[in-house]
Order: sequence, then structure tokens, then C-alpha cells
Amino acid sequence: MPNTYKGRPTPPRPPIVVILSILIAVLAIADIAVISLCLRTGKKEDTQKPTASPIETIGDPTETEAPPAPVSTATILSTGDLLMHKKVINSGKQEDGSYDFESIFRYIAPYTGKADYAVANLETTLCGTDKGFAYSGNPKFNCPDALVDSARDAGFDMLLTANNHSMDTTIVGYKRTLEVVREKGLATLGTYLTADEQKWTMLDINGIKIGVMCFCYSDGFAPNGNPVLNYNEVPEPGLLSYFTYDKLPEFYAQVQTYLDEMKAAGVEATLVYMHWGEEYKLSANKDQQAMAQKLCDMGIDAIVGSHPHVLEPVDLLQSTTDPGHATVVLYSLGNAVSNQRKEEMTTLTTGETEDGALFSVTFAKYPDGTVCLDAVELIPTWVNMHANSGKTEYNIIPLDVSIATQWQERFGLTDVQILNAKASLNRTNQIVSQGLEKVQSYLSGQKEAREAPASTDDAA
Repeated sequence: MPNTYKGRPTPPRPPIVVILSILIAVLAIADIAVISLCLRTGKKEDTQKPTASPIETIGDPTETEAPPAPVSTATILSTGDLLMHKKVINSGKQEDGSYDFESIFRYIAPYTGKADYAVANLETTLCGTDKGFAYSGNPKFNCPDALVDSARDAGFDMLLTANNHSMDTTIVGYKRTLEVVREKGLATLGTYLTADEQKWTMLDINGIKIGVMCFCYSDGFAPNGNPVLNYNEVPEPGLLSYFTYDKLPEFYAQVQTYLDEMKAAGVEATLVYMHWGEEYKLSANKDQQAMAQKLCDMGIDAIVGSHPHVLEPVDLLQSTTDPGHATVVLYSLGNAVSNQRKEEMTTLTTGETEDGALFSVTFAKYPDGTVCLDAVELIPTWVNMHANSGKTEYNIIPLDVSIATQWQERFGLTDVQILNAKASLNRTNQIVSQGLEKVQSYLSGQKEAREAPASTDDAA
């Protein structure tokens, strides 16, 4: 029967034509759908095939990881001798008979307060006046307790008590000094109330454990074997951390014992305070240098010295036993405050006894637990003795070169005092700048190497 459409006959079509028509219709519908999809998504159809697989297009075969950065840091700031001569003591006396030494620390308080931990050398005793001793300076130093209050309020955390003047007011003043400082909330180091006290301390600063020791030279020994300070015997054994220059092997053995104890306690870095050297010498002597090198070889990270009453150089020592270890040493911090004015000196009349420093060492801990000496900073100081409302006042002036244009206004200096401050800065730079640059360059290079981006080779 012929094909019909609504009753009308339809001419027959070849099968091939029908098939082609169907294919064309299907392709047209598909193309319309694709165009419609592209219009809805706002994207053009990418008809090109990728030239590489996703793995091949990740990037360069060598990748860099983020450089390691410290997870914490700990900064210990140290300053030199609180050498309380009678004129310095008198400057703190108030109208009601009390004492206040705030003016001494007024201008360094922003620096000591900012440090994680601040330390000064207490070159006096605190015997009071009811034990047969009056307040006095050299040769028998005895200072009012208020000095500790002012030091604490300025941000200091520890006072070193081992020095050649520790026995100036006998064992009574020796022990009372410790009691007063501790009662007022500051730590002490170098002298002890009893023989069984631990002779080192561990500071846990921001999760970094730092072992700290303090030693003083002894003039020798009494017949019973007790050490002597300024010809005064320390009458009870075990109350002083000391050394004698003629028996250094015994000293090193003691240090090693403490280092072993520290290691067992988890100490990660070490700092030693040394009361040593020769008064008024602007460079370290052979004994200081040899001792510093030995302490470096034993693994000490930083050494800070006192006693000469003047600044001595900074240096970087390389261990002779461990090629990877170095030690920073500042042989002497000089005076923080004193009445050793150049016009009153007979041994050294060029002003260095008026100069000191705020010396900071910073340790850093990295994600893998490694602790390193990360940086050092030295801000010179100068003691400005001047009249204030008819009364003598002593100010420790921080000679921070970053604010040099503000010195006069900030510290209330006259034109003459500004010249003296600049002269002090020049004196200090002549002594410490070369060694300080050496240390800072070394530490900067070590830090750069530690924190360099790590490379990984994907093809390996």
C-alpha cells in the first residue's frame, strides 16, 4: 500500500536520504544545546585539547618551602656596676630622711622594662644602719635598701651580688643584702645564704630555658681555706661562686659540674657573668682572654664581664673543640652609675669611668627545637651628674643613636652636657664598635643560613 499523509499519497524516499536527514537533525539539535549552555555560563567552549597532563603543569621541578622562623625569642639585657659612692647615695636622700633613687634609672627604664629580663651588678652592700655601719661609699660600700626598689621599679629582674665589695660590711651585710633584694622581689646570683643553695639559675623565658652563672675573683684564701674578698674572709664555705687565677683548673671543673646539672635540667642556652680583670684597663688582659676561650670551648654561649669600671671590647670566640660553636663576650660593661667623674680620677682622667652600656643578648628557638644565640645589641650609656633645683642628681643616659636628635630635649641636657654625651659615645665606639660589628655580622650570617628557604627536588 502506498504511503499517505492525511489521505494524500507521499512519494517514496530512498533509505539513505532518510538516514542522512535524521543525522543532520540530531547534530543541529546538539549544537544548539552546546551554544545555549555556553551562553548560560558566560564561558566559551574550549575546543583545544590540553598539551600536558595536570601533573606535568604543576610548575618548576624545584619548589621552595617557607623559610623557618623562630617560634619564640628571649632577650636578656645587662648593665654594669651600681657603684654607690657616698655622693650618689646622698643624691637620693629626701627631705623626710628617706631615700629614692628613681632619678638614676629614669631614662633607661624604657629599655630595661622592654627587655624580657634585665640584670645589673650590685656593687655595694645593703647592711642597714643598725649593725654598726653607716651609709658609705668606697672603701666600705653600704647603701640604703631603696636602691633595690628603684631598680625593680625601673624593670630590673636580677642583681648580681658577687663582687669584690660583697664583704665590705662583714658577713652580716653580706647576708642581709641577699635577704633585702629577694624580699623586694628580685633574683640574686653569685652569693648565697647557705652552702646548699644551687649555684646557677635557669630562666624560662618565653619557653626558652637559659642557664645563668655568676663568678667573682677571689684575692686568695684564708688559712682555713675560705675565699677572701678585698682582704675580708667569707667565713662560711659554700656562700660564694668564685675563682682564683692560680687555680683555674678547679674553677673549670666546677663550671663543668654546673653545665652537666643544667643539661640534665633541660637548659638550652648558657650565659656567664664574670667579675674579673683589672680596674681602669680599656682592654682585656691575658687571663680574661684565656678564661673566655676556655669557657667558649666548654660550650658557653655568652659571657658578660664587670669590675674594671670601664668598658672593654666585645669579641666573638670560635671553639677549638667544636667547629660549629662560637661565644660572644663583652669583657667589661663599665659603670652603670658612680661618682667616678673624670675630674676626680687620678688613675684614669679621660672620662671612661663615666661610660657604660645596655648590652642585650637574644636567643631564638626554632620549630625543630633548636635554640641559637640570635642577636646582640649594645646601647652606650653616660652618667650625667648635674644640679637639679639645687640638688645633685645622677642620671644614666642611654646614648641611643636612633634618637640622637632628641637627646637634649628628652634628657634635659644643656649644650655642654650634649657635648659630654657625644664625647662619651665616641669613647665607647672606639672600644666596642669593631668587635660588635664582627659579632653582629657573624650572627646575621648564621641567622640568614638558618632561615634560608629550603629547596625540594620533585624529580629526585
